[in-house]
Amino acid sequence: MSIVNGPTPGSDEAFFDDVASLKSRVRAHTDPGRKPLGKDDSAEESEDGGRARRGRPPLTRVQSSRDIDIVERTRSVDEMNRALPDMEAAYHTILSSVGEEPARQGLLKTPSRAAKALMFFTKGYQEDLQEVVSDAIFDEDADEMVIVRDIELFSLCEHHLVPFMGKVSVGYLPNKKVLGLSKIARIVEMYSRRLQVQERLTKQIALALSEAIQPAGVAVVCEATHMCMVMRGVQKLNSKTVTSCMLGVFREDPKTREEFLTLARG
Repeated sequence: MSIVNGPTPGSDEAFFDDVASLKSRVRAHTDPGRKPLGKDDSAEESEDGGRARRGRPPLTRVQSSRDIDIVERTRSVDEMNRALPDMEAAYHTILSSVGEEPARQGLLKTPSRAAKALMFFTKGYQEDLQEVVSDAIFDEDADEMVIVRDIELFSLCEHHLVPFMGKVSVGYLPNKKVLGLSKIARIVEMYSRRLQVQERLTKQIALALSEAIQPAGVAVVCEATHMCMVMRGVQKLNSKTVTSCMLGVFREDPKTREEFLTLARG
């Protein structure tokens, strides 16, 4: 068992070809006629009557959900840079609309700074899953739980455009493949640096890891504080929101799920 603590495009045609390819693989995972991986992974398992390894259920491929796309239309760096003047003009209008004077010294460069900051906050739109995991998938005869916990999370609520921040713990049960540990944090970063709701973000992280290495199970727990509940509205300073997504054996087997939750809590 491994546990890591850490704070831690081309043309439109090419893009849509990539999207179609990834979506077809997601659909393949959900095809009920597809033979799950691990059914006859080894003669030893067949000879012992198919008993689960170390008391766990047999390895099966995680089934990805069709109700959330893990592949979204992304924007190139050039497209984002071309949008900067329009964003700066919009911020100039906002400053005027709240009663400020955009021409005063302290605000002269604010529209430019704010536009570049928002570009950074949403840089996840410039990335895709294939690019993030790149060549960090390795064949490995490992079947014990891997957990990367307390990954720092910063995102923008899509309802109010104010931040929410917290931490994410991600675990998976390998199925002959492992992913470079830093790539798990990069998957979290890619999806969190978009306009989000925490519920969707949690599921996208889980589905992306499932798509990348087809493990026997994926578990994600996210805990965050939402400024839309702290700075405005009900103004509850100490409230936290916890969401989870369990796939594969983490959903099917209570003991495996409890093991993850215990280790994720530290």
